[in-house]
Amino acid sequence: METYTPGLHLIATLHSDKTALLAGHDGFKSLADDLTRTFDLQKLGEVYHDFEPGGFTGIICLSESHLSVHTWPEFGKVNLDIYLSNFQRVNNGTVRAIFDRVTAYFEAEVVSENQITR
Repeated sequence: METYTPGLHLIATLHSDKTALLAGHDGFKSLADDLTRTFDLQKLGEVYHDFEPGGFTGIICLSESHLSVHTWPEFGKVNLDIYLSNFQRVNNGTVRAIFDRVTAYFEAEVVSENQITR
């Protein structure tokens, strides 16, 4: 791209009654690995941490930017943050597709959603 095209940054809070999915990161890591392959994203690194007695944080650093998730099974809460730049291609549709796949994975309803073009 010759000029800078702002990318889509999506920040959301979800609610899910699927506490087993919110308790540990293994299933989400598999989903994130599939998403990076499906959408041809370049993973630079990742960190996952499971909390006691439940809940997890996962952060995937991408050359395009990042994907992060934080869960609280005791509240049925998922905080999600997805940002992809548009440096080499327009990724706005990819952000939305990742959001939809993560929401479907947790069988969640969207409590709040904020979109920032930056």
